[in-house]
Amino acid sequence: MKKLLVFALFAMFAGKTMAQDVKFPAVDSSPADIAYFPTNVAKAKDDSAPLIKVVYSRPAKKGREIFGVLEQFGKVWRVGANESTEIKFFKPVVIGGKKIKTGSYSLFAIPNKDIWTLIINKQTDKWGLFYNQDKDLVRVDVPVKALTSTVESLCITFTAQDKGANLIIAWDKTFVELPIEIK
Repeated sequence: MKKLLVFALFAMFAGKTMAQDVKFPAVDSSPADIAYFPTNVAKAKDDSAPLIKVVYSRPAKKGREIFGVLEQFGKVWRVGANESTEIKFFKPVVIGGKKIKTGSYSLFAIPNKDIWTLIINKQTDKWGLFYNQDKDLVRVDVPVKALTSTVESLCITFTAQDKGANLIIAWDKTFVELPIEIK
């Protein structure tokens, strides 16, 4: 019993010493988030499964002018911050008339004042704006729509449509919708 007590005390102090030596990174200013379609599937208490999943970082406006200044018109943007935004399809989809297989891809955009070009690209798991146009699967032009109130941090969500979903990207006073047909 005495040996067990000594061992427990040793383990407790050794663990405390080791934990003090670990350097943890600071909280990211653009935290990661996940958007699912259907939107509540991750919280469902049944065996339902997602059809689409988007993993992205959420930069904040912080008083800055976003589109046309921070994210320049006519230049490729990674739709977020940090790593490139990843979109995963759990079933085959059709985007802009192009069939896309089940799998994980990156999502980029070329914002402009009235139209954005949304891009599904084969390359994933790259930090920053590491973009290779040769790996594009599809590019779709979508109209820019105005919001009546400001979205402080970049937000991605979905709305249901007859044959699938609309991927919605909103930030500042701008949003766009990308129709996705699920097969």
